[in-house]
Amino acid sequence: MSDKRIVVGVDGSEPSKSALRWAARAADVTGAGIDAVIAWQTPPNYGWSIADPHWHPDRDAEKVITGTVDAVFGADRPHDLQIIVRPGNPAKVLIDASRGAELLIVGSRGHGGFVGLLLGSVSSNCAEHAHCPVLVVHEDTVVEGASS
Repeated sequence: MSDKRIVVGVDGSEPSKSALRWAARAADVTGAGIDAVIAWQTPPNYGWSIADPHWHPDRDAEKVITGTVDAVFGADRPHDLQIIVRPGNPAKVLIDASRGAELLIVGSRGHGGFVGLLLGSVSSNCAEHAHCPVLVVHEDTVVEGASS
């Protein structure tokens, strides 16, 4: 296992699939391992309970991330890929995970225009506060030599 790590945020979206492909390419070039990270947080309930007693957010998040990793890599999953599921605000979880990393890769929703200028998005927060370089990948970004 490599000491060098590339952290990639995964949420099941197409941009996060592109981010995984970029992470695999960067890992091949640098010899780094990949930490695929998904975060979940309980929605605010504003004083009343909406939580389903059968809801298991860790388990649900793990299904999303493993499904996304399987969709991107299939049987060719990188050998030094770790799946990490953490509770908390996604931007904060990724920023914390960026400590000591070579690179943080996140997807962008790619809405553009004024929507892209709104503060508070995960990619914007990561780009501003991460402890390492950040690559923000758009859905339509193609990684040469990578398959879908």
